[in-house]
Amino acid sequence: MGKILILNGSPRAPRSNSKEYARLFAQQCSMETEYCDITKKNHLELCQKLEGFTDVLFVFPLYADGIPVTLLNFLKTLEENPPQKKPTLSVLINCGFLEPEQNDVAVEMVRVFAKQTGYPFGSALEIGSGEAILSTPFRFLVERKLKKLAKAIAQGKPCSMKVTMPLPKRLFLKASSAYWEEYGKKNGITRAQMETMSIEE
Repeated sequence: MGKILILNGSPRAPRSNSKEYARLFAQQCSMETEYCDITKKNHLELCQKLEGFTDVLFVFPLYADGIPVTLLNFLKTLEENPPQKKPTLSVLINCGFLEPEQNDVAVEMVRVFAKQTGYPFGSALEIGSGEAILSTPFRFLVERKLKKLAKAIAQGKPCSMKVTMPLPKRLFLKASSAYWEEYGKKNGITRAQMETMSIEE
């Protein structure tokens, strides 16, 4: 039986949704797993750690239709410091959009990296409405897919899956707008302020 290294590529890894997805995956997995956050300072350490694993699962959120810079920088280091025996790379990605297809480009970026650097590419699970789905009655849909992902990696049978909340887009947008307005209110920010670039200041 192999071992999976779960690497969280979220810029806010310690308090991210990606960390929760990683935890849920590990619960469903029959293989031995180890979890690590990718930080600015541990790239070489993680590259060396890969030697003891048959599989790596990158868990991260969609950032500007691609992979986060946290993960991108790690992949650059990994390209220059590969392990002797290259593990199979798999992806677990979530985005705030209802449509999981928004994640396609980011998954392809990891797939291309794997192809160009000689790593086997395994499975991918793309989650839509990832910011919200875990706190809704649709949570079971994600847990079901995570179980299938864990089984696919354990059996070495690559698969690609997608999951999201089965809601009309209009209803999803209404619910998400209400969520962010309430979130802004807690932090003293109005909807009008959130609709301007000054929110970045």
